[in-house]
Amino acid sequence: MAICKKRPTFDASKQTLFMEVMTETQEQISFDLSENQKMIAQMIRDFGTKEIRPKMMEWDESQHFPIDLFRKMGGLGLMGVLVPEEYGGAGFGYHEYVTAIVELSKIDGSIGLSMAAHNSLCTGHILQFASEEQKQKYLPKLATGEWIGAWGLTEPNTGSDAGNMRTVAKRDGDYFMINGAKNFITHGKSGNVAVVIARTGEIGDSHGMTAFIVERGTAGFTAGKKENKLGMRASETAEMIFTDCRIHKNQMIGKEGDGFVQALKVLDGGRISIASLGLGIAVGAYEAALQYSKERHQFNKPISSFQGISFKLAEMATKIEAARLLIHQSADLKNRHKPMSKESAMAKLYASEIAVEVANDAVQIYGGYGYIKDFPVEKFYRDAKLCTIGEGTSEIQKLVISRAILK
Repeated sequence: MAICKKRPTFDASKQTLFMEVMTETQEQISFDLSENQKMIAQMIRDFGTKEIRPKMMEWDESQHFPIDLFRKMGGLGLMGVLVPEEYGGAGFGYHEYVTAIVELSKIDGSIGLSMAAHNSLCTGHILQFASEEQKQKYLPKLATGEWIGAWGLTEPNTGSDAGNMRTVAKRDGDYFMINGAKNFITHGKSGNVAVVIARTGEIGDSHGMTAFIVERGTAGFTAGKKENKLGMRASETAEMIFTDCRIHKNQMIGKEGDGFVQALKVLDGGRISIASLGLGIAVGAYEAALQYSKERHQFNKPISSFQGISFKLAEMATKIEAARLLIHQSADLKNRHKPMSKESAMAKLYASEIAVEVANDAVQIYGGYGYIKDFPVEKFYRDAKLCTIGEGTSEIQKLVISRAILK
C-alpha cells in the first residue's frame, strides 16, 4: 500500500514573500557588467591604447612615475571613482571601481596600483572619516587628479605589526609634532598630500594612534629613498620622513586615538583594490597567453591544440572567474554597507595568489619568448608578486579569515 503524504496548504502570501526574497537575492549575486561598467571598460581600453601602451615599457625600464598621465586620468574621473559628484568625483560604486582597476591592470599593473592606492587609501580615508571642512578642502583636488595622494602606515620595522609603529605625534598646544619615518609608500615622494598614521598613545594600544593630513611642503616633511623594485616599476614607492613636522590639530582626521581603527576599515576596501589589481594582471596574462597559443605552431599545429596547453588555459580561466566572483561579492557587500572583512580578505588572498599562478603559466605557455621583454607576459609575471604582499600579505589575509570563521 502506497504512503500518501498530506498535500500542503497553498499560502499565497508566503509564496509572494519567497519570490521577493529570491528576486532580491538574485539581484545581489548577479555580477553581469552594467552599462556604466561597460562604458568605463571601453573608455579605459581606448585611453590605454593611446596613452599607456606606447610608453609603459619605457616607464618600466626607467622607473618613471608618469604624473601627467594621472592628471589625464583625473579628467576621466578615474582618480575619484568613489567620490561623490559634489566633491568633484565620479560618484560611482565599488563594482565600477573594480572594473576600472581591472581594465587598467590588464594593460599595466603599475598604473592600476597607483590608481588604486590613490583612490582607496588617501582619498578613501578622507572620504570615510574626515570632517566636512577637510573633505571640501582636499577631495576636489584629489578626485580630479590635480593632487596625487599618499597614505602612510607601514614603517621599516612594522609591516604586518602596524600596532608597534614608532612614528610619534606629540601634542604641543594646538599643534602636533610628528617624528618618524614611513616606508614602502606609494607616491611617498611625489604625492601632494598624505594621510599619515602616527602614535599618540602607548605602543601596542589600538586606540593609541591618530590619523593626520599632511601636505607636501610642510616643514619637516621630506621624501627619502625611492625603492628600486622587481615589478610595478612605474608606480612610485618611497620613504616619507618626518623631522619635527609641526601640524595644527585641524589636520587630525576624526578623534585622537581613532587612527588605527580607521586604518583597518580603510584596508577592508583596500583589499578589494588589490584583489582587483591581481585580477586585472591575471586577465592580461591569460588573454596574452590564449592569443599566443593560437598563433604559435609546433609540429604543424597550434600549441593550443595540445592537451598540456589547453588544460593549462582551462585552469587559468577557472581561477580568473572564481577571483572575479569573490571580488564582486565583496564589492556588493561594500556597496550595501554590510560587514565584509572576511569576504574582502578572501578575495584579496585568492586573487593575488592566482595572479602569480596565472602569470607563471602564461610565461610557460610562451616558452622562451615568455622570458623576453619584447613580449608582454614577463612584465605581468614581475608585477603579480606585489599583490601577495601589498596592503596585507597573504598570511595576514589568512589570519583575518581564520579569526572570522573561528569566532
